[in-house]
Order: sequence, then C-alpha cells, then structure tokens
Amino acid sequence: MPFMKKILSNVIDSEAHEKRPPILTSSKQDISPHITNVGEMKHYVCGCCAAFNNVTITYPIQKVLFRQQLYGIKTRDAVLQLRRDGFRNLYRGILPPLMQKTTTLALMFGLYEDLSCLLRKHVGAPEFATRGVAAVLAGTTEAIFTPLERVQTLLQDHRHHDKFTNTYQAFKALKCHGIGEYYRGLVPILFRNGLSNVLFFGLRGPIKEHLPTATTHSAHLVNDFIGGGLLGAMLGFLCFPINVVKTRIQSQIGGEFQSFPKVFQKIWLERDRKLINLFRGAHLNYHRSLISWGIINATYEFLLKVI
Repeated sequence: MPFMKKILSNVIDSEAHEKRPPILTSSKQDISPHITNVGEMKHYVCGCCAAFNNVTITYPIQKVLFRQQLYGIKTRDAVLQLRRDGFRNLYRGILPPLMQKTTTLALMFGLYEDLSCLLRKHVGAPEFATRGVAAVLAGTTEAIFTPLERVQTLLQDHRHHDKFTNTYQAFKALKCHGIGEYYRGLVPILFRNGLSNVLFFGLRGPIKEHLPTATTHSAHLVNDFIGGGLLGAMLGFLCFPINVVKTRIQSQIGGEFQSFPKVFQKIWLERDRKLINLFRGAHLNYHRSLISWGIINATYEFLLKVI
C-alpha cells in the first residue's frame, strides 16, 4: 500500500506541473504588443530621418531655385542675390522646411504603407488601384502642414526681410488675416502632392528592377540613390510649373485670394508667353531633385534595414 500511495502522489504532482502556465510564455505575451507598435512606426521614423538628412544638405540650392521661381531670374543673378544677403541669411527660413519636410515625409511613407495594407484588406480592387488611392490620401494628409510651407516662402523672399526675422514672427504676421491666410496656395499643393505621390510610389519599384542587380549593401545604397534621384528629378521637372504658381500665390500677404488659373495666366503673360521662361530655374530644380530624392530614398531604404 505505501508503494501505491507513492505512485499516486507522483502522478498527481506531474499533472499539476503540466497544468501550471509557464512564466516565459506570459512574459512574451506582455512584450509582443510593444514590439508590434515599434514595427508599425518604422516607416514614419525612417521617413522623418530621411527628410532631415535631405533638408540640411540641399537647403542652399533650394534657396537659389526659390528666387528663380519667384522673380524669373537667371541662376547667376539668384546666386548674387544670396551673396549680397550674406552667409548669415543663407540658412534663414530653414526651420519651417525642416519641420514641414520631416513631418510630411514621415506621413508620406508611413501613411502610404498603412493605408495600402488597410485598403488591400477591406477593398476588393487591384493592388495598383489601392496603392494609387493610398498615395493620393497620403499626399492630401501632408497638405495639413501647408502653413509651414507658406511661412518658408515668406522668409525666403527678400522683400519681407524687414517685416519679420524668424518663423514665429512670420506666423504672427499672418494671424491678423485669419486662418485662411495660412492655407494660401493649398490647391496647387494638393494637386502637386497627389500627382507626385502616385508616380513616385508607382514607379519606384519598376525603376529599381531595371538597375544592375545589387549584391552588396553599398551597391543597394547606390541603386536606391540612383532610382530615387532619377524619379525625383523627373517629378520635379513635371511639377515645376505648379510650384511656380504656388510660390507666387504664397508670396502675397493679405488681399484677394486668386485662383490657380488666374495666377498661372498672369505669370504666363509676364514671361512673354514662352514655355522656356515658365521653366526658368527648372534645370537647377532637376539637379536639386536628383540629389534630394536620391538622399531621401537611399536614407529611407537604409534605415528600414537597420531599424
């Protein structure tokens, strides 16, 4: 009998041990949601860092281009204007594009990925259609930050140098004109964002596929730079007239809100109805976009692998 009691006792202890939940499993269940959240934010973080890297490198080129878009002057004259302004004013106005680009590119990449997944799950449409809609929606959301682009335009225009010296003063100067003044130029921005996002996300993959096969990390980085740069340069050239109109609209403070067609017609007449004059500065924009989007795409893809 003592022998049977001992056997029964061992069986009961063994069953109790099997039913006891392991501590390690519980710990993994607690941690996993946090790991998932970090993964979901990855595209936003990578987009933000790529934008910061790009703006700090290419801002002086952007400033030369801005002067050409606004005044229709040659590159040499725009550079001479910046030289007269002095090195102290070279990076004047960088805070708004830094804030705007880091935020909008984080949304551009992050929302595009999130919305693409969401639409694929709930909409029975072809993948190219869902990705196209996701790109347009991401571009529309980016336009929320139009006030930052608006203030950047004012700070880069030397006609307003004596009115305000920093971002805060520029925002304050617009306040008395109402909330609509911050969103002057919204229509061309919406049109530009939607068009460029659809083409960028739609062509980025096919362009990379036609580049030489990369076998090393450095080769992948070069391919990402070339693919992003070529695509960005093409889109920069295509959207150049839209940005010319947007710059003219946003350089105004107060007064009538003029429509996109009306401003375009005015600029067309001012530039002697010549297409070449409308694209004045486009060659510099082409090179700036080549560098900018090369940096953005390469940085983004590199960080995706690292994070």
